[in-house]
Amino acid sequence: MSPAFVEGEWIPQIHTGDGLDLSPALRWSGAPEGTRSYVLILDDPDAPAGLWVHWVLFDIPADVHELPAGLPRSPTLEIGSRQGRCWGVTSFSRLGYHGPMPPPGPPHRYRFTLWALDLRLALPAGATAPEVRAAMGTHALAETVLTGIYGRAQPR
Repeated sequence: MSPAFVEGEWIPQIHTGDGLDLSPALRWSGAPEGTRSYVLILDDPDAPAGLWVHWVLFDIPADVHELPAGLPRSPTLEIGSRQGRCWGVTSFSRLGYHGPMPPPGPPHRYRFTLWALDLRLALPAGATAPEVRAAMGTHALAETVLTGIYGRAQPR
């Protein structure tokens, strides 16, 4: 869950490329027994080019159950997690959170997917979503999704 928006509702502009582009605060609970770390990936399944990745954060420690708003775009966070490269479908050039910024048209869905894993990933900061997903393999103990929407008006 996020204190910034509820499931299926609009993501506030402050958390988008049209605003300050700050990551929203996120909270979760109910980790399964054996959880060693979490992975968080934010993507846009409605992007015209295909599944667009906006954020990759992995090796979130198992004892962490919330992230504050406005995390820095540094390779490693103080809590020990690492950020991957994002901002694309097949080419990933940016590190850290880069929020919604869809083309004009209908609103897009933005999925914050969190996985509880039974291991920490042996990947360096800057790993891409496909690399993280491959390293996760069959180690996901649980998965949850928070979906927000964001869109821009049609040009006149």
